[in-house]
Amino acid sequence: MIMSAAVEQAVLEAQRQLVQGEWDPAPADLVLVRETAVALAAAVGPVDVQAKLARIDRLAGLREALAAIALTVARTHGRLAWFLAQCSSELAPVLHWRALEAPEGGSFGATLPDEDELADAEEAIRSLTAMLTRTAPDT
Repeated sequence: MIMSAAVEQAVLEAQRQLVQGEWDPAPADLVLVRETAVALAAAVGPVDVQAKLARIDRLAGLREALAAIALTVARTHGRLAWFLAQCSSELAPVLHWRALEAPEGGSFGATLPDEDELADAEEAIRSLTAMLTRTAPDT
């Protein structure tokens, strides 16, 4: 539960800033928030759907989610970029995972995630997706 707890802390801080008026996203940022929420939801589905997927497909979805976050960070500045960069940093272990067996010493240090690690990272993405969806609902 390391990644999901860390992302949840960032989500709670972002929600606090939004509620207290410290962070008032610009209209252009809200468009990015909606686009990112859609991309994250497409990359990582509900628990029951993810559990049925092969490890390689689950890892691909997590990598797609990280790519979507990175694209948004590249397209904005300020609090949205800072918030998503923090979430991305918390999810960085995903980049060191592999889905395939590797010969001894041939994996560049990549490791096979276990079921709990995959589920934790997916829950972190779901938490982030839910927060972004609440922040910029469809209009």
